[in-house]
Amino acid sequence: MIAAFAIAADLSFTIAELPIGQAGPWQMLTLAAVLLVLFLLAILGFFFVRYGKLWFQAYMSVADVKLISLIRMHFTKVNPQVIVQAKVMCAQAGLNIDRQDGISTRRLEAHYLAGGNVMNVIHAIIAAHRAEIPLDFDQASAIDLAGRDVLDAVQTSVYPKVIDCPDPGRSGKTTLSAITKNGIELRVRARVTVRTNIEQLIGGATEDTVIARVGEAIISSIGSAADHFKVLENPDMITRVVLSRGLDAQTAFEIVSIDIADIDVGENIGARLQSDQAEADTRVARAKAERRRAEAIAEEQQMKAKVADNRSQLVLAEAKVPMAMAEAFRAGRITAPSH
Repeated sequence: MIAAFAIAADLSFTIAELPIGQAGPWQMLTLAAVLLVLFLLAILGFFFVRYGKLWFQAYMSVADVKLISLIRMHFTKVNPQVIVQAKVMCAQAGLNIDRQDGISTRRLEAHYLAGGNVMNVIHAIIAAHRAEIPLDFDQASAIDLAGRDVLDAVQTSVYPKVIDCPDPGRSGKTTLSAITKNGIELRVRARVTVRTNIEQLIGGATEDTVIARVGEAIISSIGSAADHFKVLENPDMITRVVLSRGLDAQTAFEIVSIDIADIDVGENIGARLQSDQAEADTRVARAKAERRRAEAIAEEQQMKAKVADNRSQLVLAEAKVPMAMAEAFRAGRITAPSH
């Protein structure tokens, strides 16, 4: 490159020393070509100085990253350090970095431009490769762009995760309350061990759904028990019933096990409900008796009013008797007896 600069400079000085009239069109074209070559070499030198270290790192790691790719990243606003580091990690981990069907530079650039976390995806693919979990770049990038943490999903798939049911951080409750058929309340706390189902991670239900389903199944299984003694004697009957229901269907997790961590006897809800019902029945009976008493009192007052009305009519009738007798005497219908 230095020799090219020297030759071009010497040629330009030679053409410049010629008189203006003696410099023909070919010399001018040659000078323009030389200047263009100098300009291109200057640009190439700038990019080589800037990205030469990255290119050499990729070359020594057999990461298959070209200098022209680094220059393209400069103009497409892609961070070349992230892409080179990702390609080096893939090459050193033994992943397929073929340009056709492997983790190529172009695919990494596309995922970066789409707003994905390139390093998180590469870490997840390497972890899955080491754990012999099938996970290709397309699937990992799709999970990442969907907003899920693909690395955490792989780690959960390798090391199962334990979820409290109920989760105090989500619902604020520490136990589930269930009632057996004999009316005894049982307070249960369960621990659900799950691992990620990568195939259903996109579109699958989250932890909240798993906790809700497990809680509902526990309450239902306890509610079907004849009495609380059977549940206390065999807590595993709850887990067997819950596991048989396939609660992890259409979720992003696979339930490994469900363990009853704690179970306590609460209140006698049945007796309390019966007591409340008896008190309510007593109040209803008292209300009905008070109603009948009020109706009887009202009816008694009505009878008294009728008696008073009848007495007044009797007095009126008695008052009319003398008047009728006087009228009869005057009319001659009644005569005084003769002596």
